[in-house]
Amino acid sequence: MTDLVTRAQLVLLARTLHVPVERLAHLERLGAARLHELQQRMSGALFDQHTPVFERISALVPIIPLSISIPIVQRMVPPTMTGRAAGAVGVQHPGKAVDALLRLSINYAADCAPYLDPRTVGQLAGDAPTAPVIAIVNELLRRRDYITAGPFLAYATPELVRAVEEGVPDDEGLIQSAAYAYSGESISAIVRQLLSGPGHRVPKLLGTVLNGAEQLRLAALSVFARCAPDVVEAVGDILFEVAPPSAIADLLTTFLAGGATDDLLRFAGQLSPSALTRLAFNPVIGENAEALIAAVDGSSELALWRGVLEPLARTPAEVRRRAGTRLAQLDPSTLIMLPAIAQAARLWAPLLWVLAATDVDVQAHIGELWATSTRLDPEILERRIADQNLDSLLATLTMTLRVLR
Repeated sequence: MTDLVTRAQLVLLARTLHVPVERLAHLERLGAARLHELQQRMSGALFDQHTPVFERISALVPIIPLSISIPIVQRMVPPTMTGRAAGAVGVQHPGKAVDALLRLSINYAADCAPYLDPRTVGQLAGDAPTAPVIAIVNELLRRRDYITAGPFLAYATPELVRAVEEGVPDDEGLIQSAAYAYSGESISAIVRQLLSGPGHRVPKLLGTVLNGAEQLRLAALSVFARCAPDVVEAVGDILFEVAPPSAIADLLTTFLAGGATDDLLRFAGQLSPSALTRLAFNPVIGENAEALIAAVDGSSELALWRGVLEPLARTPAEVRRRAGTRLAQLDPSTLIMLPAIAQAARLWAPLLWVLAATDVDVQAHIGELWATSTRLDPEILERRIADQNLDSLLATLTMTLRVLR
């Protein structure tokens, strides 16, 4: 299954180009970051080609009073045209833009929202009054137009984030919309407000996720996995407080069956020690230990390795033995890179604890590969792990080989 963030960016690109998402399926290989950049550039190019028209419209704004123009626009102008012009005109006349927002009907404003230039939304976000914005967001969520609502979250000011907590009651809608927001920083700001704000929304929100359908659960994982470490830790602690082991098991099964293993590992690697222990002793982790190890074969992403090793190191000895045995079966190039990964991510303790449960021949096999890795050109390691200190790596390798022998 396609990475959830990549899929969301592909959907946004298809909407920008007004084509079915299936026609762009071949672009999935570009990944989320490149698709996001492509979508932003295509959107900018499409709006820029209408600049002369927008400038002519803008010249009329000071002449015609909004009390006259807004009722005519709402009756006569299609939302497609109004939305495309609104952003560019609003940037040139921010005071008028605020006044117009207060005069527009919520339904018409929601009709226009999909056609706004995202660049101008960011420029006007600080001036926009929260009350009509929240009303428009609620209308978009009522329509389940998460594709429109999501990207606007990237421009939410602190004041608007607080207003969202107080004025947007739709937990499922917030999660589904946030899945279409690319910025992890913006998502973190919103979830952090939900954690610390007076509404204490997160326990109820997580309850909605636990009782929700597969699509909602996967969207929630995509959202939380991109949050800052402190946010993930706080959300994780609440999750294990409100959900019994059976509910956690059901949630984990949904994630693994839905092809969201990478996001699960990114989330798990940021959990607190107590949450990691409770995760490790969930039977689903033990049943899928080998599959989790296999999922990181060929990867040098530190977050994924942290998400694998931290929970598995806390599992019973038999689970660790199976996990360590499967680890030894990974591609030799992956195993050779593992010391560098463990050093860069400070994962030596959980890695050695997993290997300590394995048979001697498994330890010997890994030890021999690691001994070979000390003869690699240091530049190879540095290219894969940017913050790797080679001298520290070699010293740690020597110590590790002595332990394994």
